[in-house]
Amino acid sequence: MQNSEKGGVFSRVTKLMGNRFELSIVSTDSVWANQKFDLAVAEVSRIEKLLTTFSPDSQTNQINDAAGIFPVKIDPEIFQLIQRSIRISNLTQGAFDITYGSIDKSLWNFDKTMTSLPSKEIAQQMIRLIDYKKVILNEKDSTVFLQEKGMRIGFGGIGKGYAAEMAKRLMMQEGVENGIVNAAGDLTTWGNQPNGKPWTIGIADPNNQNLPFSYLNISNMAVATSGNYEKFVVIDGKKYSHTINPKTGFPISGIKSVTIIAPNAEIADALATPVTVMGVKVGIDLINQIKGIACVIIDDNNKIFTSRNIRLS
Repeated sequence: MQNSEKGGVFSRVTKLMGNRFELSIVSTDSVWANQKFDLAVAEVSRIEKLLTTFSPDSQTNQINDAAGIFPVKIDPEIFQLIQRSIRISNLTQGAFDITYGSIDKSLWNFDKTMTSLPSKEIAQQMIRLIDYKKVILNEKDSTVFLQEKGMRIGFGGIGKGYAAEMAKRLMMQEGVENGIVNAAGDLTTWGNQPNGKPWTIGIADPNNQNLPFSYLNISNMAVATSGNYEKFVVIDGKKYSHTINPKTGFPISGIKSVTIIAPNAEIADALATPVTVMGVKVGIDLINQIKGIACVIIDDNNKIFTSRNIRLS
């Protein structure tokens, strides 16, 4: 962990949810800033305990262990997160699906040992259990039931964004008027920089992550980027992203990165992957239909596509 002061911006970097979280707030008082950071870190840790699949007693694993057997009563907070996840599945026609957890990770290890794609038969077998329509919610009892044995849910596509928003909400309630929560690239902002100007973000050049090709004002907005430049394999000269299409069981190709700009980090996080899965045309068509959301897509040929409501500087 580190704390630093940069002209009125205090930051703390820490590892949460298996990812790098950077919290930044504008303040003149380091003690006060650190108190707020402690509260935000505790809040993200609380959410991590609920959502993780690495702890046998987490609510996620309780739901998964009871798949095909019985409904599980869960906290209203997780119930509502699952409800919102299913709404995004409907919106993206299944390109976003929290039941992706049944995919066998051993088939997609995305490391140097992966030299071939699995057969279509194996891929089809893998995706048999991916179906958000088989997640049965009972609002009255706050229960979740996965209809088939072996089904598994996971919050990898929405959890970081949700945690970032909850940390932001808590810090705002605590009187933090200006800040940023950056959850490994899922970034949410409020207020302004110490000089009164809006927070800005550089959209990374996928061929050189240290060189942004464009800047956007993002005060009181959130941004999430899904890219294949960090995790991919090349098989027979073709680059495959670590993002799996839940409808085919195969990794997607053709897109280098998708950046979503949205009112909150949960929505931005949840839309970045499905737009990658849907491809340039269908993905941009979808974003153009959603009010208040914009996107920037870079394809494998470095061509830049943007939704209607965005202007790159």
